[in-house]
Amino acid sequence: MDMWPLVLLFVQLCFCSGYEGSGQYGNGDDEDWYSRRYKGTPWCAPIKVKHGDVSCRTPRGEHYRNVMGSRCKIRCKQGYESQSSEVVCMASKHWSSNYACREIRCPKLNMPANGGYKCSDGSYFNSRCEFFCSPGFSLKGHKTATCQHNKAWSAEVPTCVDMENPKIKCPNLKDKWAEPGKLTARMTWDKPEGVDTADGILTDVILKGKPSKSDFPEGLHKMSYTVFDRAGNKGSCRFTVRVRVRRCSSLFPPDNGYMKCGSDGDNYGATCEFTCTGGYELQGSAARVCQYGFTWSGTDTTCAAMNINVGVRTPAALLDQFYEKRRLLIISAPTAANHNYRFQMTNLQHAQCGLDLRHVTVIELVGTYPAQIGRIRHRLLPPPLALQLRLLLRISQRSFQMVLVDKQGMDKQRYPFPITAAELFTTIDTFPLRKDEMVLQQEAGQNCQ
Repeated sequence: MDMWPLVLLFVQLCFCSGYEGSGQYGNGDDEDWYSRRYKGTPWCAPIKVKHGDVSCRTPRGEHYRNVMGSRCKIRCKQGYESQSSEVVCMASKHWSSNYACREIRCPKLNMPANGGYKCSDGSYFNSRCEFFCSPGFSLKGHKTATCQHNKAWSAEVPTCVDMENPKIKCPNLKDKWAEPGKLTARMTWDKPEGVDTADGILTDVILKGKPSKSDFPEGLHKMSYTVFDRAGNKGSCRFTVRVRVRRCSSLFPPDNGYMKCGSDGDNYGATCEFTCTGGYELQGSAARVCQYGFTWSGTDTTCAAMNINVGVRTPAALLDQFYEKRRLLIISAPTAANHNYRFQMTNLQHAQCGLDLRHVTVIELVGTYPAQIGRIRHRLLPPPLALQLRLLLRISQRSFQMVLVDKQGMDKQRYPFPITAAELFTTIDTFPLRKDEMVLQQEAGQNCQ
């Protein structure tokens, strides 16, 4: 009896005991070992698939599914894949391709700049990766990505962007008093440094206001610093500079006088000087200084009317009382009924304000010696003093005449006939000292309107 069919049957029973009618296998295989062990048999190694199952069919419906020409479909579990979905047992006793179920793997994720990620199972199927950013950066995009069965991640790699504003701290309030005689103060502070929580790189620090070591005027000055990082984010801070000036109470020019102050007029160290108009004498302090304690030095200043002494013995002594204080208009006439005298006095009577504004005192000399009369407004001059004054100024007793004397005692102009007040004022306004007086009067608002 031929034993070969029995041997084949025995081999089939030994190596195919894992088969059932459905052709399902659950384990791995070793085709090379099987081919060497059973050289000459027309069969491939039985298929054993880990992480999947297999379904085979033969060309002629044989019971055993690993004969030459058998076709097996490979189905892997979720998360696994095979190189081929179907393999064929070839004449070489090898299956047509590799049929092992290998775990699905997605491509390696790129590391986000200025950040990173952590995955639950590397790049394998269903691994969940969580993205994070370095301090100072914020995540833009999806926070997680999962490896899917199609070997693709569920989301793209996000980016880490610098969205946080840099920090900067300004100086505290700078407060300073101005020095004596000044209305400003020099303020100094350290330039603040910004801090960027991302990459630590700042591009610009911009100051709005005067820089440190500048002179600031009196008052409150709002300042700010702004800092930018490379991403264009900005941070800012604000601080205040205050300059204070010690000031005394306001002073005012005295009546019939002027006041001229240095600096700002009432600040610490400012000096105010006082002068009186012609015909008035200064009483009190000629100059006062604003002191540290907000008070003025000295005493109050007033301008009192001149006390003209008509009891002097000589005309020179009389005229000295007006030196550098008043101008003199001396009007002489032989009688009070003189036509020119009456016209002149009537004309000047309506111009008293203009005379006072120009510091003019009128002295009348009327009559002939010994019956002559001299007077300054309502004060009478002794006849001998009136006569000596005419002789000193070479004024005739027998005709009308006027003499204009300036503040230095100089004989400036003589008139043998009456003139209008306007003509007189025009002449006086051309005097050098008068120009300075007009400036002061204009500043003080003194006029005859």
